[in-house]
Amino acid sequence: MRIDLHAHSNASDGTDSPAELVAAAVAAGLDVVALTDHDTVAGHAEAAEALSGTGLTLVPGAELSCHTDGVSLHLLAYLFDPAEPAFAAERELVRTDRFRRARLIVERCRELGAPIDWAQVERIAGRGSVGRPHIASALVEAGVVPTVSDAFTAEWLANGGRADVRKHETDPVTAVRLVRAAGGVPVFAHPGAAKRGDTVSDEVIAELAAAGLAALEVDHMDHDEPTRARLRGLAAELGLLTTGSSDYHGARKTVRLGEHTTDPAVYEALVAQATGARPLTG
Repeated sequence: MRIDLHAHSNASDGTDSPAELVAAAVAAGLDVVALTDHDTVAGHAEAAEALSGTGLTLVPGAELSCHTDGVSLHLLAYLFDPAEPAFAAERELVRTDRFRRARLIVERCRELGAPIDWAQVERIAGRGSVGRPHIASALVEAGVVPTVSDAFTAEWLANGGRADVRKHETDPVTAVRLVRAAGGVPVFAHPGAAKRGDTVSDEVIAELAAAGLAALEVDHMDHDEPTRARLRGLAAELGLLTTGSSDYHGARKTVRLGEHTTDPAVYEALVAQATGARPLTG
């Protein structure tokens, strides 16, 4: 089995629609794909409808924006009940503040001389929840930077960069507990991705494990081999599973669906922990 547990659609900051993501997963030879848009489940229904006749299994999920000790981090949540009130309210709070932040970032970019505007960013985002990748794409369109990745530097959109604005982000221990209370399974996304900014300490990861964290996403494009080895050792010490995923965003990133995958036994162990929802198979 080929299992990719981290992919985005244009319901957040990917470029494929949920239905196109399903088709791309089939074309990539995947058996299982997780739809994990940022702080939203808006793409789940379309993806589920597109499954028919494909034989592909869809894992409904989301990627949650968190913050602790001055560090931003992401938590993948799988197979939770999307209607559970406390978790739904927190996702809505994050989404609402994401919009406020994006408007302010665009204003800061303009003050710094970038010839972009809000209408352009909204056009790029389409129906998705506006975020920094859409602003980065606007900077590319305007010729300010050559690629989306080049926008995520201290010069522009990186955490703490010249144009950055803080947004509401959930405390990660609280997020782990919210996911578990909604019957879901929490996994720490790309915990060693130092190229994105500061990463949390092993002590913080141990605290998350004690709160109910299920796994660390180890095999990821932003982790080099020494980082992967260190994270596997830490996971073993803490009794956590380890996953692998592409973090696919369509044309917005160069990574391919299925570029990194999760062991089938690990996948089955994660699914066994879920009580909020089940995987869907076409």
